[in-house]
Amino acid sequence: MGQIFRIHPDRRVEPDPLWRELLGGKLRALREQRGDRLVDVAARAGISPQYLSEMERGVKEPSSEMIAAVTGALGTTLTRLIGGISADLSRPATGRPSGPMLMAA
Repeated sequence: MGQIFRIHPDRRVEPDPLWRELLGGKLRALREQRGDRLVDVAARAGISPQYLSEMERGVKEPSSEMIAAVTGALGTTLTRLIGGISADLSRPATGRPSGPMLMAA
């Protein structure tokens, strides 16, 4: 499976972010917004701090069960989390052109 690239005649081609990167960034932002430490959220979610760190950095592709555990530990819901990611994607990204897309293998 390839990545999706946005093509614009006046700018270079940049890949869209991966789901795990968007998810991780949103989880980290929510945790920091709450003032929670990584180890505390991990303990409440029943996962290791290392695994949560890898999720936040977009290194891991977590299962839906892991995502649900972390969202619960952050006091939010999967619906709100996905809604926040969707809202972030709807905003124009600086330096990332919109326009036709090309699938690269």
